[in-house]
Amino acid sequence: MTWFRCVVSRPWAPLRMFCFPHAGGSAVFYRSWAEAVGPAVEVHAVQYPGRADRIADALIPDAHRLARLVAGAIAQHADRPAVLFGHSMGALVAYETARLMRERGLPLAHLFASGARAPQAWDDLRRRISTLDDDGVVAEMVALGGSDADALRDPELRELVLPYVRNDFALVESYRPREDAPPLDVPVTAIVGDADPDVPVEKAERWRATTSAGFALKVLPGDHFYLQPQRDAVVREVLARLQVPASGH
Repeated sequence: MTWFRCVVSRPWAPLRMFCFPHAGGSAVFYRSWAEAVGPAVEVHAVQYPGRADRIADALIPDAHRLARLVAGAIAQHADRPAVLFGHSMGALVAYETARLMRERGLPLAHLFASGARAPQAWDDLRRRISTLDDDGVVAEMVALGGSDADALRDPELRELVLPYVRNDFALVESYRPREDAPPLDVPVTAIVGDADPDVPVEKAERWRATTSAGFALKVLPGDHFYLQPQRDAVVREVLARLQVPASGH
C-alpha cells in the first residue's frame, strides 16, 4: 500500500507538497487542497497506516519511526523539490521527516507547521489522552473539534476509529525531539489559530528555533481546526511563502 494520495496529478508542477494529517486524521482531510493550490503545486496527502484504506496495516505509535518510513517513501519522489505541510500531530511528523530528508540530501523547499507547538515545547503537554477510557478519548476529540469527532458518535465507526485515534495520541505524548538535532537549512512557517486552546501563539513562535534559513509566523482567526474554515487563507499563505502564483483564491 502506498503512502500518498494524489487527487490531481500535475507532472509539470515545479513543487510537490506532502500534507500530513492530525491525530486521528487521514489523507481525505486534504482532499480539497489539490484544486485550491492551483497548477504550480502537486498535492500528495500522507495516509498513515491503520486507518481508511490502510485499516489493515499495523499502527505506528512512534513519531521517529513513522517519519523514517515517510521520508523513505518521499525519496521515491525526489525528482522535484518537496514542500511539507503538517497540522497538529502532522506538523511533528513533518518536522522529523524534514530532518531526515536533509540528512539524506533530498530536495526540500519549505516546512509548514500548522496548529502545533514547536518540537521542544511538546513535552509540557499536561494531558495524557491515550490512557483515558473510550468515552474520555471521545470527549477529548469532540472538544478539539474537526470532522473526525462526528465519526466517534456512531458506535460502529467508533470501533474502527478509536484504535488509531488512541495510537496517534500515544505517539504525540511519547514524542521527544532529538537533543542533538541541528536547525533545518530550509525556511519554516508556523501557522496557528488565535483561539487555539492547545497551541498558544508563543508556543507556535518557538518553531523559530528549528531553522537557520528564515522563519515566519502567521496567526489566523479560529481554534485548533482553524484551517478548515480558513483553508483559502492558509493556501494563500503557503503560495506566498513559496513564491508561486495563486489560483484565484
